[in-house]
Amino acid sequence: MASLAFSPANKAPVSSPVRRETSITHRRGFAKASLPWWRKQRSSESQRVNFATETLVSAPPVTTEDVDHSGKLAAWTSIQRERWEGELVVEGNIPLWLKGTYLRNGPGLWHIDDYNFRHLFDGYATLVRLSFNNGHLIFGHRQIESAAYKAAMKNRRLCYREFSEVPKPDSFLSYVGELASLFSGTSLTDNANTGVVKLGDGRVVCLTETIKGSIQINPDTLDTIGKFEYNDNLGGLIHSAHPIVTETEFVTLLPDLVRPGYTVVRMEPGSNERKVIGRVNCRGGPAPGWVHSFPVTEHYVIVPEMPLRYCAQNLLKAEPTPLYKFEWHPEGGSYVHVVCKASGRLVASVEVPLYLTFHFINAYEEVDEDGRVVAVIADCCEHNADTSILDKLRLHNLRSYTGIDTLPDARVGRFRIPLDGTPVGELKAALDPEEHGRGMDMCSINPVYLGKKYRYAYASGARRPCNFPNTLTKIDLVKKKAKNWHEEGAVPSEPLFVARPGAVEEDDGVVISMISCKNGEGYALILDGSSFEEIARAKFPYGLPYGLHGCWVPKE
Repeated sequence: MASLAFSPANKAPVSSPVRRETSITHRRGFAKASLPWWRKQRSSESQRVNFATETLVSAPPVTTEDVDHSGKLAAWTSIQRERWEGELVVEGNIPLWLKGTYLRNGPGLWHIDDYNFRHLFDGYATLVRLSFNNGHLIFGHRQIESAAYKAAMKNRRLCYREFSEVPKPDSFLSYVGELASLFSGTSLTDNANTGVVKLGDGRVVCLTETIKGSIQINPDTLDTIGKFEYNDNLGGLIHSAHPIVTETEFVTLLPDLVRPGYTVVRMEPGSNERKVIGRVNCRGGPAPGWVHSFPVTEHYVIVPEMPLRYCAQNLLKAEPTPLYKFEWHPEGGSYVHVVCKASGRLVASVEVPLYLTFHFINAYEEVDEDGRVVAVIADCCEHNADTSILDKLRLHNLRSYTGIDTLPDARVGRFRIPLDGTPVGELKAALDPEEHGRGMDMCSINPVYLGKKYRYAYASGARRPCNFPNTLTKIDLVKKKAKNWHEEGAVPSEPLFVARPGAVEEDDGVVISMISCKNGEGYALILDGSSFEEIARAKFPYGLPYGLHGCWVPKE
């Protein structure tokens, strides 16, 4: 195997005050973790922790009682406090040019009193921020105050439909009413626990796959501002959890469950109105394929149609099916469609080998010797058309690892979609999957190369045996090699690449991740984007639940 594993670099502790003015309120009920915070009675009394303009007054110290040293990964356990904020001690050196905030969103609370959720994707959203300034690092986290979360905390029970969880009806009449509310969308969750994006106008929005689960937050305080309302008549209940967001536009896909297909829409900065670019009708199956993410190029939007399709029948069931809200329909085929951004016209629709992906990495246009665009290349984290990955993400499976290798194989899947009318496209591995341990997900690139030909991708890979991706990997798509970071027993979250201001080379920057350790602790990790060696880390006051996706908010 040609990949390299890097051991932690030499580190020297650094600690100094933060020049910033803000404050937060810590409820006394959250001070210790002898009982989980969500089971404590909230007190009207509070104490204020001030961050002065010259010196940081730290949040209440975390004692040994606050940290779970039982050997459980914090990645799969609920957050220990509702909120915390303070400066972290940095080991190593954070580049002085790194100024801004890394926001990460993801499920963080998988319990309501003694009721335990089933699936990783069910948890109530926990928003985490790492704010970098002049080599210092401020850490904070807070629950997103969605209607689903607030109702659960008030009523001490599940009140909205989550990924695999359904509220338990009190009677047959309440069950009928719940079904009616499902069709109207009122019972669907607004638990925005999947991603967070910075719009071109500066607003920051947390997202999930329900349209109602679009929630605006304050990136400095992590306060929930309120619902992000779309001011148009497009309707619908769901959209892609991963819109394409740039300084000039917001592009997403709206699956149509009534007339199977996808509406491609665009929203301009400063606006809440989505406008239709075009529509793609499905070619196979009884419903649209799941479209968790999709890629774009400079001129085209790529619309995937997987054989893992939405299933209205499964949505109606009170207990989860093996594929939850979906069904696998290989007999209907797999397709990739290409829509022109300017005209909305469908310029290509090809059948491809069966595939399953949560996350596309990037796409670009292939040109011939005369500079004419002849094909679209689209890369994704492809799970070899193996739907078992969904079941592997049940919390019971994640928490019960015994050393047996159970993580399904994955690869960098590369589509080639010809634009000459050819009815069939290609899907191949972009490099030998052994380079990254046959694990591949949670990807990022240098955003300057979005929609353009690129060389490097950063993702989560695997060192076998494992039951979940446990490495960070840098993929070189030209040399078809990978460099891998690994620490025994650790689970890293999505690596986010931040380019150095003024950089010329594609990999000139840093990679930020949050690590969950096997002893219940955790830390922020900063790797050099080029060498992929560790340059700094900072220990959290306690381990964090595994997060999903994040964004970078540069300091103005």
